[in-house]
Amino acid sequence: MLKIEVFAENESIEPRVIAAKGDKPSRTIYEQIAYAYLGGKFPVEMKISLQDGQPAYKAGLYTVHPSSFLVNNFGGLEIKRFGMQILPLEMDI
Repeated sequence: MLKIEVFAENESIEPRVIAAKGDKPSRTIYEQIAYAYLGGKFPVEMKISLQDGQPAYKAGLYTVHPSSFLVNNFGGLEIKRFGMQILPLEMDI
């Protein structure tokens, strides 16, 4: 299971404006910093895309929500490029 952690200092949303290109208008995307545990000594910083108006994830441990996966045209499993969601990881004490 993939473990993702949001630290207290990363409970904020970082808006980023993508400049207009050709006939496409500029748009704002919203991201939050989190850390993925990929099996190495330290977690790896990553960005989670958020919808406009979606609240930031609170500090804690999460895993990838099942709705964030898709099967591509070649039958391979992928995580959605946009709209990945995470859910709290239940810890047994």
